Amino acid sequence: MSGPATPRVRVAAAVIQRADGEVLLAQRPPGKPYAGFWEFPGGKLEPGETGAQALARELHEELGLIVRHAVPWLSTAFAYPHAHVAIQFFRVLAFDGEPHGNDGQAFAWQTPGRYTVAPLLPANTGVLSALTLPPIYGITCASDLGEAPLLARAAVALARGLRMIEVREKTWPRGRRDAFAASLRSLAAPYAASLFLNGAADEARMLGFDGVHWPSATLRSARERPAGLRVAASCHDRAELERAAELGLDFVVMGPVRATASHPDAVPLGWDRLARLIEGTRLPVYALGGLCREDLGAAMTAGAHGIAMRRAAWPEG
Repeated sequence: MSGPATPRVRVAAAVIQRADGEVLLAQRPPGKPYAGFWEFPGGKLEPGETGAQALARELHEELGLIVRHAVPWLSTAFAYPHAHVAIQFFRVLAFDGEPHGNDGQAFAWQTPGRYTVAPLLPANTGVLSALTLPPIYGITCASDLGEAPLLARAAVALARGLRMIEVREKTWPRGRRDAFAASLRSLAAPYAASLFLNGAADEARMLGFDGVHWPSATLRSARERPAGLRVAASCHDRAELERAAELGLDFVVMGPVRATASHPDAVPLGWDRLARLIEGTRLPVYALGGLCREDLGAAMTAGAHGIAMRRAAWPEG
């Protein structure tokens, strides 16, 4: 005879990030499960509450903050011994007040990827990793702009803060692509910018890249993610997004949000449909298709992590 079912708990959690990039973590107080562990502040949904309502209530009760603008981001499920939790993470983009521990709990501002507090709550692992991803993903289009002009523009973009690039020159011979990739890697190295190859994992390793970017066809046929690389994929629907999550990829790109010259036959998703497709996603999503830097706010409001751009990623100077 089986024992009692493990309770299932719905939780809303806040990712509060300052202008300097640091995020707020709070320590669980004595008397609660996992006391002393650090987590993103938040709490359980009460009957009849939405995630956003619970978030606003919990942040006011626990830290004295008033939420002005919060947008949905990632979701996760985690099985603790005492409960199975389903966590909806929100990015809090605007709030009033300064945090103080109303329950006597400690809190700390932390730099993503360089957390100094410990131990960290296991359910937050995916979000802690996602926070190391930059908001802009630049995709090369040297076949359109020319190699020398693209490299010149890449130098400008890197100096202005671009930190993640996909080399996507699928029509070129391998030798030409690899020589271009080597030049781009030399430009990116002083900025510690991450480079992804749209191609095969063994080629990405050979070129010294940080990751590989799969087209959707590769994603659909893959049985496991390659070892030793960060892995991204292009997605066009919910099924592909779920497949990427099952394989444990690092992030996906989804679109097109708007009509683009590079894919004239593709039906644009628009922001509303994109938001529906990625609702509750477990992976960071970059919106793609006819976008520019000014669209970053709209993308985040729709639940995306950031935006991916081709031509607009490469300023002339």
